[in-house]
Amino acid sequence: MNWAVYEALLSGVNKYSTSFGRIWLSVVFIFRVLVYLLTVGRVWGEDQKDFDCDTRQPGCKNVCYDHYFPVSHVRLWALQLIFVTCPSLLVIMHVAYREDKERKHREKMGKDYRKLYTNISKKRGGLWWTYVLSLLFKASVDAVFLYVFHMLYENYTLPRLVKCTLQPCPNTVDCYIPRSTEKNLFTLFMIATSILCIILNLCEVTYLVVKRCRECLSNKYNKNVIGSGEDSKLKVKQEDTVSVSGQPVFNGMDCRPPTIEIENSK
Repeated sequence: MNWAVYEALLSGVNKYSTSFGRIWLSVVFIFRVLVYLLTVGRVWGEDQKDFDCDTRQPGCKNVCYDHYFPVSHVRLWALQLIFVTCPSLLVIMHVAYREDKERKHREKMGKDYRKLYTNISKKRGGLWWTYVLSLLFKASVDAVFLYVFHMLYENYTLPRLVKCTLQPCPNTVDCYIPRSTEKNLFTLFMIATSILCIILNLCEVTYLVVKRCRECLSNKYNKNVIGSGEDSKLKVKQEDTVSVSGQPVFNGMDCRPPTIEIENSK
């Protein structure tokens, strides 16, 4: 897998992410991808070869290793990283779709055209939903893999010694896991970073939802204020003229009271 290309694609997410999203991306690449690339090969490289059992019975060692390591840590982490980071590409694809739609609209309407989007990368409408759903999906993927690790390896740790009674082992055989302490440390580190990423994703979702609710309430309040202001102006205009016995009487501030001319009779 070409991690350089993968990193270049995901680095574009920074332009469309919030502060929580940028922190999440930094944690993924620095504390998960780099640690995975630099340590996994050395810690788990010759794992099956170094797995030793107190017997020379053909097939016993392979059967015991497959029982206690049904899925390799290395492959599980690689699959987890792929599933966690792929939803971020959906945001880039959605923005690219908006840009292409805006370009076609500009070509169709000419220079003096009205833009479809005031800000293409602004998280509104469908892009907001794409972004929020991608965050929920990433948090769910991390949670599912944490559960899988817990089911396969109890308490996320590996013992130094395991006892195997599977066929074709002749009896209860003691098997030794190589570098179990080192593996436990790296496993716990990867679990901790996964939990941190889940927290960051949930914080970002909460931030986006709260921000959107505030904007909706602010827009509703502004509409109510504008509407009440127009109603008050209309009411003042209607009260400027009041009819008394069918004759209009002007009560405006700039209106003069009616005058009556009386002719002097000689």
